[in-house]
Amino acid sequence: MNMQIAITGRGGQGVLFLTRILTECALKLGLEVIASETHGMAIRGGSVISTLKVGSYRGPLIRSGQADLILALDEGSVDTYGHLLAPQGGLILNSPRSRTSPSIDATGMAAAIGSPLMANLILLGFALKLKKLFCDYSLAESVTKAISPERFKETNLKALQIGYSFSNPEGHR
Repeated sequence: MNMQIAITGRGGQGVLFLTRILTECALKLGLEVIASETHGMAIRGGSVISTLKVGSYRGPLIRSGQADLILALDEGSVDTYGHLLAPQGGLILNSPRSRTSPSIDATGMAAAIGSPLMANLILLGFALKLKKLFCDYSLAESVTKAISPERFKETNLKALQIGYSFSNPEGHR
C-alpha cells in the first residue's frame, strides 16, 4: 500500500485533526506513515496544508503531480495546491457543487446540524464512502471516537456518519 494524500484548507477548519485521524488509522493497520503540515498564517483563516504518505516513503512532502488524493476543505486551496495532484489522482471538494470533482457541501451540512466546525469530518466521511482512502469507515470511526475530546466525541461521530451517508442527486458521489 502506497498512497500520498494532501489535506488542504484554512486555519480552524480541522486539517490537522483529519491528518491525525488518518495517521492513527495507518498505524492501526500496521502501515508505515509520514505526516507533515505547513501553516501559512498562524491564525484562524490562514492557509494550511497537511501531507500524509502511507507506505514506504522517505520524505514527508508531496511533489507536484504526485498526490493520489487531495481532500480540499476550502475551494480556494485547490488553486494553490491543485498542482500536487497526480494525473490519475482524485480530488474531493468541500463545495455545494462541482462539475469536475466529487463534492459535498460539508460546510453547509455542518452548519445545519449546529456544528459549523465539523465540515472536516463530513468531508472525511464522504471520502470514506467513495472508497478513496487506504482505510475503511469502521476504522476511521473507531479512531475518531478514541482521539476526540470527550465534549466533541458525539458530534464528531455524527458528522463523520453524515458525510458517509451522503447521497448526491447530481451524481457526484
